[in-house]
Parts: sequence; structure tokens; C-alpha cells
Amino acid sequence: MDFSYPKNEKLKSKKTIDLLFSEGKSVSKFPLRLVYFALDDSENAINFGVSVSKKHFKKAVDRNYFKRVLRECYRLNKHLIIDNLDKNYSIMFFYQTKERLTYQEINDKTIQLFEKFIVAISNDKES
Repeated sequence: MDFSYPKNEKLKSKKTIDLLFSEGKSVSKFPLRLVYFALDDSENAINFGVSVSKKHFKKAVDRNYFKRVLRECYRLNKHLIIDNLDKNYSIMFFYQTKERLTYQEINDKTIQLFEKFIVAISNDKES
């Protein structure tokens, strides 16, 4: 398994991010939310980005800590998603609570969220 998070996997395109928010679908597992959108013209299986609300964490230090934790959880568990994809997806990952969960709690929720995402995209295929 490849546990890297290369530059070409990072969600950077303003146009793609706008598409995610306007037309993307969402799955949640408190306190995490994943917004996704199927892409037609991407060379990568996944473009992935993270976000932590300024409303919940005023200090950039705290927001950056949780963004690092979310990226690390993605990096270690992305094989769950990639093994079950048939299209290319853009994915945005949100941390949505004031609670300061531990890395282990966030990692467990990430795995549950990824499993929920896999079920959601398989349901999208059927309908």
C-alpha cells in the first residue's frame, strides 16, 4: 500500500472547490463531514482537501493542528477509498466541532466516515 500524500492528490483548484460546494454530495460521521463530487477529467483517482472552521478554533495554531491530523488520517486510510473507486473524485474533509478529540478518536471516525462514503458512492452507482 502507498501511504503517501503527493502534491498531485491535493485539492487546489478554485474551480473544483466551487463545484464541490455547489453540486457536491455529503456524508457525515460526527464531528467529521466529507463533501464529494465525481470528476470526469482528473488524472488522479482522488483530489483531497481539508478544512477546519475558524468559528470553532480562533487560533490558527489550533486549526493547523487539526488539519494536520485530518490529513494524516486520510493518508493512512485512503486505501479504503481507493480500492473501492470506479471514478475520479474530489473530496473535501471538514472538522465540525469545538471539541478537541484525540488523534485516535478522529482516526476511528475517519474510518467509519470512509466506509459510509463507500456505501454512498455504491448507492449513487445503482440509482
